[in-house]
Amino acid sequence: MLPYTVNFKVSARTLTGALNAHNKAAVDWGWQGLIAYGCHSLVVVIDSNTAQTLQVLEKHKADIVKVRWARENYHHNIGSPYCLRLASADVTGKIIVWDVAAGVAQCEIQEHVKPIQDVQWLWNQDASRDLLLAIHPPNYIVLWNADTGTKLWKKSYADNILSFSFDPFDPSHLTLLTSEGIVFISDFSPSKPPSGPGKKVYISSPHSSPAHNKLAAATGAKKALNKVKILITQEKPSADFVALNDCLQLAYLPSKRNHMLLLYPREILILDLEVNQTVGVIAIERTGVPFLQVIPCSQRDGLFCLHENGCITLRVRRSYNSICTTSNDEPDLDPVQELTYDLRSQCDAIRVTKTVRPFSMVCCPVNENAAALIVSDGRVMIWELKSAVCSRNARNSSGVSPLYSPVSFCGIPGGVLQNKLPDLSLDNMIGQSAIAGEEHPKGSILQEVHLKFLLTGLLSGLPSPQFAIRMCPPLTTKNIKMYQPLLAVGTSNGSVLVYHLTSGLLHKELSVHSCEVKGIEWTSLTSFLSFAASTPNNMGLVRNELQLVDLPTGRSTAFRGDRGNDESPIEMIKVSHLKQYLAVVFKDKPLELWDIRTCTLLREMSKSFPAITALEWSPSHNLKSLRKKQLATREAMARQTVVSDAELGAVESSVISLLQEAESKAELSQNISAREHFVFTDNDGQVYHLTVEGNSVKDSARIPPDGSMGSITCIAWKGDTLVLGDMDGNLNFWDLKARVSRGIPTHRSWVRKIRFAPGKGNQKLIAMYNDGAEVWDTKEVQMVSSLRSGRNVTFRILDVDWCTSDKVILASDDGCIRVLEMSMKSTCFRMDEQELVEPVWCPYLLVPRAALALKAFLLHQPWNGRYSLDISHIDYPENEEIKTLLQEQLHALSNDIKKLLLDPDFSLLQRCLLVSRLYGDESELHFWTVAAHYLHSLSQAKSGDTVVTKEGAPKDRLSNPLDICYDVLCENTYFQKFQLERVNLQEVKRSTYDHTRKCTDQLLLLGQTDRAVQLLLETSADNQHYYCDSLKACLVTTVTSSGPSQSTIKLVATNMIANGKLAEGVQLLCLIDKAADACRYLQTYGEWNRAAWLAKVRLNSEECADVLKRWVDHLCSPQVNQKSKALLVLLSLGCFVSVAETLHSMRYFDRAALFVEACLKYGAFEVSEDTDIL
Repeated sequence: MLPYTVNFKVSARTLTGALNAHNKAAVDWGWQGLIAYGCHSLVVVIDSNTAQTLQVLEKHKADIVKVRWARENYHHNIGSPYCLRLASADVTGKIIVWDVAAGVAQCEIQEHVKPIQDVQWLWNQDASRDLLLAIHPPNYIVLWNADTGTKLWKKSYADNILSFSFDPFDPSHLTLLTSEGIVFISDFSPSKPPSGPGKKVYISSPHSSPAHNKLAAATGAKKALNKVKILITQEKPSADFVALNDCLQLAYLPSKRNHMLLLYPREILILDLEVNQTVGVIAIERTGVPFLQVIPCSQRDGLFCLHENGCITLRVRRSYNSICTTSNDEPDLDPVQELTYDLRSQCDAIRVTKTVRPFSMVCCPVNENAAALIVSDGRVMIWELKSAVCSRNARNSSGVSPLYSPVSFCGIPGGVLQNKLPDLSLDNMIGQSAIAGEEHPKGSILQEVHLKFLLTGLLSGLPSPQFAIRMCPPLTTKNIKMYQPLLAVGTSNGSVLVYHLTSGLLHKELSVHSCEVKGIEWTSLTSFLSFAASTPNNMGLVRNELQLVDLPTGRSTAFRGDRGNDESPIEMIKVSHLKQYLAVVFKDKPLELWDIRTCTLLREMSKSFPAITALEWSPSHNLKSLRKKQLATREAMARQTVVSDAELGAVESSVISLLQEAESKAELSQNISAREHFVFTDNDGQVYHLTVEGNSVKDSARIPPDGSMGSITCIAWKGDTLVLGDMDGNLNFWDLKARVSRGIPTHRSWVRKIRFAPGKGNQKLIAMYNDGAEVWDTKEVQMVSSLRSGRNVTFRILDVDWCTSDKVILASDDGCIRVLEMSMKSTCFRMDEQELVEPVWCPYLLVPRAALALKAFLLHQPWNGRYSLDISHIDYPENEEIKTLLQEQLHALSNDIKKLLLDPDFSLLQRCLLVSRLYGDESELHFWTVAAHYLHSLSQAKSGDTVVTKEGAPKDRLSNPLDICYDVLCENTYFQKFQLERVNLQEVKRSTYDHTRKCTDQLLLLGQTDRAVQLLLETSADNQHYYCDSLKACLVTTVTSSGPSQSTIKLVATNMIANGKLAEGVQLLCLIDKAADACRYLQTYGEWNRAAWLAKVRLNSEECADVLKRWVDHLCSPQVNQKSKALLVLLSLGCFVSVAETLHSMRYFDRAALFVEACLKYGAFEVSEDTDIL
């Protein structure tokens, strides 16, 4: 049998409650899989899978306004390990960067004393992963090194900055949302502050222009279209323009480049930043619930929206399959009028009251298939998206186009029978929306899916204070087998919460009373008494409730029967040492003594009995001597019945002793009533001593008052020490053995409560005052530690108790209950010392070397014929303890994931992708996604060449292209289609001449000449550009002719570029099909992104590859240092050998080895002398 172990180790911890209004936006879901949120001045860290609290960070002195997990967008190794870093910012402008696992602050940053508006880690982490950008009100942005706390630069702007957003496609682009409008910064760099004030843009609703009226008539569109907001860059908008102050949020769309969303309470606008115009509106109908927040997804073009009733909805962009993109057709057949986002799934709303309302929502950044809602009462609700395949006949009749599951899983199209886990992430749940003009391939097996939200985690906080707390009786050698460290918390609404302190989880919630619980006393390890009193009537009388609660069954009985109506309120209840008797003290009514075991009233004192100000039972009793007497009589009886036969006697005596023991126990519970004593004081400070035995109560002694003490408020008694506390803050220590007393003035006002610590011979004592608490050692009569509200803590203390012999419990008015060491210093604990009920998968908690070893073990097991998840037979050189930790981590994985990892058909590339998701490793996730895609399409093309004609292969590549969120890394054909669809949309949305002009430019670069000419000829005669545009139209139509005209145009173009008209020159070069030269010029002038875009839409694959390779060299150069981006570009070009060499040169040895192995599997390398070096 297993040895019986009990865990009594109660670690210091904080139970948190409702949040503060400042905490509204202080929540973040990290790549590490943990959610952090602010609760008053604490930061709470919970695990998103099991919804357990893992850490509570306490160091801020003020309310937290923002928390941010560091990004994991870098290569992890021993030097830069997997670690939990979190930045939190508070109302007083302090930012603390934490090492969450150890619970220590790595650095503290302070610039001004106003609340931080926003804080973000830089996502491009090639150069440094320690950079943190913060908004210090009213108008400064400061870049900090979060490792050392040094300020790198500071820049001020004209308007108050509310928040900011980084462009996820270009780290040099930053957008600020200010109180006036939007500021675009295009030269953001860690090394120096941005130059100039940035490009300022206002948002306005133009009046219905003719273009719009025509549209509305043609399509019968809603009136919303007439009120589409556009961005204007002129001077401040006049009064009839809409100010930006009702804009709640601004964010870039991570799913496609140069798109941004603006959130208003009743609508979401999607802007295309190339033309600065709204291309999509999601409006709420008049009866709908307004938006609070929106999170755009990157894997699919979808939005998680939070509404004011706490409902989370997922909207996914509709895909169009019937659009003509050719330029010759009449353009008004059916162009895309809108980007439409269809509601695909929504979760249940919460009950919103004055005090309970949704604060904010976060979404899992790794898989984008779960959202967590933080509610103001301290609840955290974790909703996960689940996909279900729907049968053909259950097609939805709502007219929303169907969603299909993707062809591939973990980056690679799998067979019909392959093990899949569709709910792993959003891009494995729903396939890409088809691009305009493309039907879904007929032969492919597409399953239609429905999405629904499931509540998979719920964490609730403490209710709002007041609290009355009481720890269960202490651990002894007798109760060691069944002991549980339970804390009872009485609340203001009459319920009692029982918490299990080793795990910090709620054990039971019992609704016991109808009004605020005033006090709790335990009568055994599994039952307690609690009392409450209703509000007094005009005669000062109340309804008293005194309930005896049995914890295992939850049964609550009225202890005083039908007494309690219209009487003086109960002041306190005290249970005797042996849990036999109960003293009930009233405000203006004599004392009652009850027998707890039989629930009977022993004695109600006479009217002349003195009023009681404090009472305490004595720890001494005569149970032992009673026991001895009883056993002696028993043994005498046993002697007379002993049989002479020795053997029989041996058996008998053991039986007899067993019987005796059973009997003595039974008698203890019924007949034996030991004698117990209590002392109390009256208003004059006189101390009375009374004895209770059975049902007799005797008055035994009176001690006259001590002149130095005021009115006594509380008494504590343990061993030979009696301590009294009074109204004026004096403590009086009596040593009963030596018969001496010492009075000590603490100068801390009224002593509310004093209590001795449990444990034999432990003479520590905690005293609670109006303004804090102190721990005293009564043996030495000196103070051990002190805590004062307003001086070293911001909260007020409501109640205190001892948790174990060396830990105290404080309940405070910020709604938290803290278990602290005796020094009462607030400390965070190490996360690995915690006892959790459910195992948590979080490799970040392991030591760096172990985390990397575990990753290697999951990725690659060449020594095994098949994969295993048992790490015990592997010799890990460091130490054996770590191996058990690793095994625990493996057990914590879900069964679905284990099944995938053990599946022999699960390829190496898929494994790399899955593990990068499990580890939340951003840079690996992107690398392996692109690698898997291009390696797979290469092997498809190879097999296509050999087996079928060449038409078969590209078709397959197009049916499963790389997601558009990878932008320039996508296949050229797919990228071109996307750009054409986008320019069509821009064209439909034109409202001003400027926009038309931008559309024309785009069309010319894309080679859509006929359409461009039409737009050029639209220019009205009174426009200053009329002449220019007409000539340009003529030029465009005639340009395809003779050779000499081409050379002239080329000359003009080069002159223009030399004289600073880069865009115009590039346009001319594109007209005469010299796009390769245009790209070269763009690169010379530093327009690298534009050059890459142009190369992908205009050049054939060889020329395009040349342009992109020059870009790779630029990205690898030391002053740019974006090698990880360069790797992805190389992958998209299929230069697998140079990828491997680059990985090797960057010292990413683990990734390089896995990559080479994958390439060999897919036949991407020929094994030759060149590749042997690797």
